[in-house]
Amino acid sequence: MARTRVKVNIKRSQTFGLNITSLTDMFTILLVFLLQNFAAGDVVIDPVDGVRLPSSMTDKNPVDGAKVSISAKEIKFEQKVVAVIANNKVDAASLDAHDDQFIKPLFDELKKLNVDKEKLAKTGKVLLQADENLPYDLLRKVMYTASMAGFPNLKLVTTVSSN
Repeated sequence: MARTRVKVNIKRSQTFGLNITSLTDMFTILLVFLLQNFAAGDVVIDPVDGVRLPSSMTDKNPVDGAKVSISAKEIKFEQKVVAVIANNKVDAASLDAHDDQFIKPLFDELKKLNVDKEKLAKTGKVLLQADENLPYDLLRKVMYTASMAGFPNLKLVTTVSSN
């Protein structure tokens, strides 16, 4: 059995129209995505006395969040002293009696902020300014306390080296 070719009659007077609705939708979605991910404002981080920040060679933009600073003498939350440090150890009065990794005053301040500002509660970001010479055990206590208060995303503040 032989195949027969079907010839489609095309009217030469017809024009082809381009439907750009779906293309417009795609560009609108792309524009909204880019606007949401663009950081429009600068993040202001005040230097803390007695804190020498570690240096890094990052090209990422800074993000905003709750500001916690750790020096050799104290732990501050948003410029308010929440715990005293002596000999690279948190004062025993600031630690929880049942969990020596838990800094109760820092937890209380972060929990208050978590309730007050829903935006920070959803992103859960903490900007951690820590002296480069502090022991990791002290940093771990602050990170543990922040995660227990609902702030699992910690960002370490560094100075950018020009190398």
